[in-house]
Amino acid sequence: MISTSDLKRGAMMELDGQIVQIISYEHQKIGRGSAQVRLKVKNIRTGAIFDTTAQAGSKWPRIRLDQRNVQYLYSEGELHYFMDKDTYEQFPLSAAQLGDAVNYLKDGMELEVLMYEEEPVGVDVPLNVVLEVTHTEPGFKGDTATGGNKPAQLETGMTINVPLFVNTGDKIRVDTRDGSYIERV
Repeated sequence: MISTSDLKRGAMMELDGQIVQIISYEHQKIGRGSAQVRLKVKNIRTGAIFDTTAQAGSKWPRIRLDQRNVQYLYSEGELHYFMDKDTYEQFPLSAAQLGDAVNYLKDGMELEVLMYEEEPVGVDVPLNVVLEVTHTEPGFKGDTATGGNKPAQLETGMTINVPLFVNTGDKIRVDTRDGSYIERV
């Protein structure tokens, strides 16, 4: 069981028959009465995000997720296909199930899929990935005194801000937690 005192960001639990992941939470004590906890959670199966409140001390069943090593194969429309590296079984996940992870998927990439009772429900991407810059405007020396940024489109289609010295064709390391530039590789 997971109680309101055990809450942490990213924890999985069962709420009203749905498997949810905690995005954020806030303890509130308002005047008279007991404290409440405001939760912002994401439904793992549908990708829907919603807010809910609970009394302090409430408990919910904890969800046990298994992890399997998989390889990303390809995408077709809204579905992204993965292969289990042990059984060679292929299965799709929707963009809603993947969330922000869809911005970091490259062909042949190895990662871990989260399984709930033999059903794939999401993926764990590495903390950072190396991606190639497919398009960015050239940065000119002397553009700024404090080192500015410019937008760059990556091979996955995502656009992030990079320093002026990064050029088209460069490989860069990107933080998957917030989509920020780390370094040129």
